[in-house]
Amino acid sequence: MQRIQVVDSHTGGEPTRIIVDGGPDLGDGSLVERREVFRENFDEIRSAVVNEPRGSDVLVGGILCEPTDPDCVCGVIYFNNASYLGMCGHGTIGLMVTLNHLGRITPGQYKIETPVGLVSAELHDHETVTVKNVESYRWKSDVEVDVPNYGTIVGDIAWGGNWFFLVKNSKERLEIGNVRHLSNVTIQIREALEAQGIFGPQGELLDHLELFGEPDNPENHSKNFVLCPGLAYDRSPCGTGMSAKLACLAADGVLKPGEIWRQESIVGSIFSCTYEPGSEGRITPSITGKAHISGETTLLLDPADPFCMGIRS
Repeated sequence: MQRIQVVDSHTGGEPTRIIVDGGPDLGDGSLVERREVFRENFDEIRSAVVNEPRGSDVLVGGILCEPTDPDCVCGVIYFNNASYLGMCGHGTIGLMVTLNHLGRITPGQYKIETPVGLVSAELHDHETVTVKNVESYRWKSDVEVDVPNYGTIVGDIAWGGNWFFLVKNSKERLEIGNVRHLSNVTIQIREALEAQGIFGPQGELLDHLELFGEPDNPENHSKNFVLCPGLAYDRSPCGTGMSAKLACLAADGVLKPGEIWRQESIVGSIFSCTYEPGSEGRITPSITGKAHISGETTLLLDPADPFCMGIRS
């Protein structure tokens, strides 16, 4: 049997599973190159780690890698039930708490290498982390998409480490009891975007969708529902999604540099968000949240098991 050691955590309810030992040898290239090695040669490991019967659609995985930059504490490649991610904000909060749990870091500031660039993260205590993400920006505003049986949806296309479509005119009821309907609506929007040829600047699929509404707690600024690429919804407010949202707020002049935006998730967890001006009209977002360790596990990959490498949809 192949043995893979993982540490599980959740950030505001959204789970992260970090491979800390026993993962595939991805070589010593750049994180982009190693991500492609993972995709092309070891994708069954991705599936085995995050898909059923060991995982679930909501689970986000990550594999620790030796960084190419000696100033970084680690490199990381994130993945989910569908594919691979550029960055993951909630996952990086979970990663920092995981490294602390393993005794590899103490409170302080660290650099982390990802396929989309360097990010920095500050571990404040055993559960609280601020992630300073890659530069984020709004690419297009007020994009219209006709959603069959629903009507015209207007939203922004923005980058926050992954590509997002942020709906501006949602009238949906953002409540945990309504998530099946919210999932169906956002899946229809995503399918309509693809069918109507609405993509990112290099033809990237807009595989993250966000709806916004009034928060339950008046101390917060907004509540969101986020559809992830594998069609699960994000239990946290979504770190890369909030990076994209901050870029839109900055572009609209709604939020000034250094001002705090408190984002409430569909399950009620909170990210505290702010930004600094970046280069060429972009911003550098910072996302603060809490993560908690939920398990240490040895995954057993038995070749005699017909579902050893996970159930793929």
